[in-house]
Amino acid sequence: MKLQLHNTLTKRKEEFVPLDPSNVRMYVCGPTVYDFAHIGNARPVVVFDTLYRVLKRLYPRVEYARNITDIDDKIIARALESKRTIDEITQETTRAYHEDMAALGALRPDHEPRCTQTVPEMVAMIAKLVASGHAYAAEGHVMFNVPAYAEYGRLSGRSRDDQIAGARVEVAPYKKDAADFVLWKPSTPEQPGWESPWGRGRPGWHIECSAMSEKLFGPTFDIHGGGQDLIFPHHENEIAQSVCAHDGVQFVKYWMHNGFVIVNGEKMSKSLGNFYTVRDLRDRAPGEAIRLLLLKTHYRAPLDFTDDGLKQAKGELDRWYRALASVQDADEEISDIPLPVEQGGVLEDLMDDLNTPMAIARMHALADFVLNPTSHSHMPSGAPAIYTKGQLKHRLLLNARLLGVLTQTPDAWFKWTPSGNEGPSAADIEAAIQARLDARKAKNFAEADRIRDDLKAKGVILEDGPKGTTWKRG
Repeated sequence: MKLQLHNTLTKRKEEFVPLDPSNVRMYVCGPTVYDFAHIGNARPVVVFDTLYRVLKRLYPRVEYARNITDIDDKIIARALESKRTIDEITQETTRAYHEDMAALGALRPDHEPRCTQTVPEMVAMIAKLVASGHAYAAEGHVMFNVPAYAEYGRLSGRSRDDQIAGARVEVAPYKKDAADFVLWKPSTPEQPGWESPWGRGRPGWHIECSAMSEKLFGPTFDIHGGGQDLIFPHHENEIAQSVCAHDGVQFVKYWMHNGFVIVNGEKMSKSLGNFYTVRDLRDRAPGEAIRLLLLKTHYRAPLDFTDDGLKQAKGELDRWYRALASVQDADEEISDIPLPVEQGGVLEDLMDDLNTPMAIARMHALADFVLNPTSHSHMPSGAPAIYTKGQLKHRLLLNARLLGVLTQTPDAWFKWTPSGNEGPSAADIEAAIQARLDARKAKNFAEADRIRDDLKAKGVILEDGPKGTTWKRG
């Protein structure tokens, strides 16, 4: 089977044929670092991290870039209202973003360009557009001349009226056309700015990604991703800038966009009290559970984030970790080198436009088979009649790695507890287990039972086995 991806530009699912099979290149729009990432920000990270994992399994080299937007009016406004410097805000928020995305199991991208480090390339691209007649300077601004690019609107499918509808209320007097957008704007003395042929100023939002992706990948690359909300105007404008700056050369071959996140059936909003940051949710559930919930809905469909759904995802991972625990003593090496696609496997599901719901169903069947390997009803497609423990562990972990889950030991997973409800410390629990063992040796079974029941009341479950007593938080 060949990798199939839905291309927003052509509005259909297509076979993925990389420009260079020896070096696949993907760019995804990253965060504007002025506040903590919310669950809507997390969805594209998880979606394209999963695609990155699939590509790495299929191709010998994959370059993944996700930018940091550290020039933005929102950042400037946050600095003014908080009386902090822009550097303080962007550094703190970037650090928090990295921590939150790592908690969701997201791999770090190969490249993480920052807008502040790419301003000379932005100025150079804008100068090209001015020289070719696709942009013009006006009152300290440089505007992209939308009518000069005949293909404008192809990605979003928006008509001319749709394109300018938002601009009809108030059109800046220096615009030649209501749809024209900013490439460069002047900065006041209090605002960050850089010298340019058009005066001291800063770049517009859209030119930033065009310049950063070109610096890393050249004028054309394979995949550009982001949330559905970026199709217009951001990605539409990126195409216009990049194509016109390179004499009509194709900018991106495949455009991919994930759907919106709603919460309990409603748009996420602070006023409704349903606005969740990843940091908030990490106090309530393990990062892997948040990740699994984000993957249970196909990436192009709207995702309804609910408390019950999060609890269910945690429960599903509990079962997968129990399956892993049953084979964890098997010594098996796991590799990410490119492998043939296994019929009926998780990789095959993901190659069908990242069909994560089917891949997750496949993982459930595999976990059931690991827990009950004599049950032929759960035997994976093409499986041998008998599996060794090592083969079961390898299959479980290799598939889980594609989804970015089962990254911990079962022992660590079952000891997680919600923030503020940690209960007794690990040292206290181990001491209680030893006291229970001493009571049992003394044949004081009533005391042993009391210790067990006391721990259970505090949310700690003891499990006796041939290798001794283990514990987990219930």
